[in-house]
Amino acid sequence: MPSVASTASVKGLWRRFRRNRSGSAAVEFALVAPVFFALLFAIIETALMFFAGQVLETINQNSARMIFTGQAQTASYTQSQFATYVCGQVPALFTCSNIYIDVQSYNSFQNVTVNSQIDGGGNFVNNMQYNPGGPCSIVVVRLFYQWPLFVTGLGYNISNLAGSKRLLSATAAFRNEPYNGSCP
Repeated sequence: MPSVASTASVKGLWRRFRRNRSGSAAVEFALVAPVFFALLFAIIETALMFFAGQVLETINQNSARMIFTGQAQTASYTQSQFATYVCGQVPALFTCSNIYIDVQSYNSFQNVTVNSQIDGGGNFVNNMQYNPGGPCSIVVVRLFYQWPLFVTGLGYNISNLAGSKRLLSATAAFRNEPYNGSCP
């Protein structure tokens, strides 16, 4: 049976514990830290993804200029040669072998069709073509990259592909210059 003295000492100990504020900051930080770091990493990952999208847009614009001016056509670039040219512009942010290149030519802007490269199951559809067209042709150059995501928990998931990936895409649509002197 507990004595009166031990009960009183337990009450005194409890009172002293409640009044002592020396560890409250550490406890509060331990409660807030997981949410803070999850939010911080989600912001960083989103910023990196948007930065990568802008870099992909720049690579696409520079690569499309080769077709727009007729340099790729007059040099008889094949799909692999054009891919090598594109890869020459890729910074360390991307893996060149994971960039997909689609170049299609059309007779008029009304005939241009841009389909989604994501199927119903969230998988990437790889039906890439290479047709740079001739002088004055309408051309659509698209680059795709499957960006891996790491912060997908806690309800923050911006992936649109299976396997926690986000499909980044860049598109340029233009009419080729009359690089051989005139349009047909």
